[in-house]
Amino acid sequence: MSSMSAEPAPAVPSADNPLLAESPLPFGLPPFGDITLEHCREAVLAGMAEQRAELGAITGSTEPPTFANTVEALERSGALLRRAGAVFGNLSSSLSTPRLREIERELAPLEAAHADALRLDPVLFARVDAVHEARHDAGLDPEAVRLVERHHLDRVLAGARLDDAGRARLSEMNRELSELSTQFGQNLQLATEAAAVRVADAAELDGLSDEEVAAAARAAADRGLDGYVLPLLLPTGQPVLAKLRDRELRRRVFEASVTRASSGEHDNGPVAGRIARVRAERARLLGFATHADLVLADQTAGSTAAVDAMLSSMVGPSTANARAEAEVLAEAAARDGVTDLAPWDWAFYSERVRAERYAVDTAALRPWFELDRVLVDGVFRAAELLYGFTFSPRPDLAGYHPDVRVWEVSGPDGEAVGLYLGDFTAREGKRGGAWMSSFVTQSRLLGTRPVVVNNLNVARAPEGRPTLLTLDEVDTLFHEFGHALHGLSSAVTYPRFAGTAVPRDFVEFPSQVNEMWALWPQVLSGYARHVETGEPLPSAVVEALDAARLWGEGFATLEYLAATLLDQAWHRITPETEIGDPAEFERRALADAGVADDLVPPRYRTTYFQHVFAGGYAAGYYSYIWSEVLDADTVEWFRENGGLRRENGDVFRERLLSRGGAVDPLEAFRAVRGRDADPAPLLRRRGLTPA
Repeated sequence: MSSMSAEPAPAVPSADNPLLAESPLPFGLPPFGDITLEHCREAVLAGMAEQRAELGAITGSTEPPTFANTVEALERSGALLRRAGAVFGNLSSSLSTPRLREIERELAPLEAAHADALRLDPVLFARVDAVHEARHDAGLDPEAVRLVERHHLDRVLAGARLDDAGRARLSEMNRELSELSTQFGQNLQLATEAAAVRVADAAELDGLSDEEVAAAARAAADRGLDGYVLPLLLPTGQPVLAKLRDRELRRRVFEASVTRASSGEHDNGPVAGRIARVRAERARLLGFATHADLVLADQTAGSTAAVDAMLSSMVGPSTANARAEAEVLAEAAARDGVTDLAPWDWAFYSERVRAERYAVDTAALRPWFELDRVLVDGVFRAAELLYGFTFSPRPDLAGYHPDVRVWEVSGPDGEAVGLYLGDFTAREGKRGGAWMSSFVTQSRLLGTRPVVVNNLNVARAPEGRPTLLTLDEVDTLFHEFGHALHGLSSAVTYPRFAGTAVPRDFVEFPSQVNEMWALWPQVLSGYARHVETGEPLPSAVVEALDAARLWGEGFATLEYLAATLLDQAWHRITPETEIGDPAEFERRALADAGVADDLVPPRYRTTYFQHVFAGGYAAGYYSYIWSEVLDADTVEWFRENGGLRRENGDVFRERLLSRGGAVDPLEAFRAVRGRDADPAPLLRRRGLTPA
């Protein structure tokens, strides 16, 4: 964003700050070309001050507390902070610079203190508590009743019932955690960029396509380097490991990945340990045994015991499946003279076995998955067939970076729905992984409609060449678009419930369901066409992909479980737990959970586990597989009812996607499925039980 200035800003917002007023652009899209980093800083600070004044008006009222003058007033408050925070938060993930990171470090403790002011103010809590007590006798509709209950529970779990000393101590811990999480995220981004693997000789890149070699050359040129650079993505497994024939380079890439942020100036080990310790102390202060117990008090799983029961039931079968896969891979490697199968060999030989057994070479499928065609003729087309949504390019509307594109979304009857932004390619300053977030959320109370963005980290194609996706990246695009649909489908009154504002162990469910359409014949045939010839993906390949579905599930499930159980271990400690060396803590945790396997490292190790140390998934990474129980059962519901039909889409959208957090999420699931979820479809999908 070239217009962003690094000059220091005055404490009082400048009169020309475009964030001080609602955007005049369609749907409130921020005028990115006019916004500087200093505008963001000023507006966030001013927004916090403005909301504190609004809070003072609520707590200073001499009127008896009512829904309108207390809870609804809270929902209306903070307009400037919402606007500015959404812009700055998205930029910090997608367009980081040294100045932005400096501002982020400045604002993090102030934002933590501001959040505490909203949640812990005793006078405000007394008013919310009074409205909560009378909620069933106040003539409120069900969504308003749920809103009161949510505001009340939010504050109870945040510590509103603590005494003055307890609230003061809690605020100190929250401030420290905010600073530590910011430090963790910034360390990881810088360490990941520094760990990108340099390659001098193109011969070492044997196995990569011409486009991938050119992308590696461009990545080097972008850094001002000669030769080639292989940037790292967020998880442990790097896609190039499935293709590189040079075993030594595979080792270098793997070791660069698993040692990120584990030493030197960006070492996240001590940071993670301190985060876990403070979270444990905070949970104790709030009356919970561990941080995990605190988190589970407000999730659909309900308890750590329920999470343990699910995870432990999968450890044995997934470990056995992974070991069986390892034996097959060792045999394949031995034919190359490799007698010591290593973790950097797994993906390479797994792809070879897949090709030999099922005639599927997923690396060779990229020419059939051109980004724009997958997006328009696949992702958008499925949404049109299922929900009646249409997506019209808006080249007249600018994103926050030249890579970002904007589409206007219309509903089944042509009504305006919102805007969809796509930011799909990797670059310096952009954090790893893939995600959805919002610049504007839908609310009937505020009269706003959604503006959502999807971020991926696809390797940038050479100039003038099309961007090609791997099969995994196709799945990721459909997945993240499922989150976008959750935001775009929102039809709630209160912003607290909009879109993806649901429990963490439910939020992945709609996005996982949307993955089913990636290989749905009616969708696949529309987008899977060779980038040069236009020929459709051969039906024999599609059949082979289906036949190969269970190959690799042992590895995939075990690496996921290892990360999930590592997350649980860090967040089951008590203030008395001796952590010691974070790397040794991790080793013991994996061994104690029965998932320590040198050939199958966790999907995320401690020092780059951004989800739980610099994101919203602390003690909640289990939610992916918890949500997948709902997802797998819902996929069967779609199949039983004819699949990609508008009637099915209307039911799913109206009864679940549109409701956001305005109803109990499991009630919304039952409204679609007609019953509670059955775990059997998930077990069959992952090969954990006989098909």
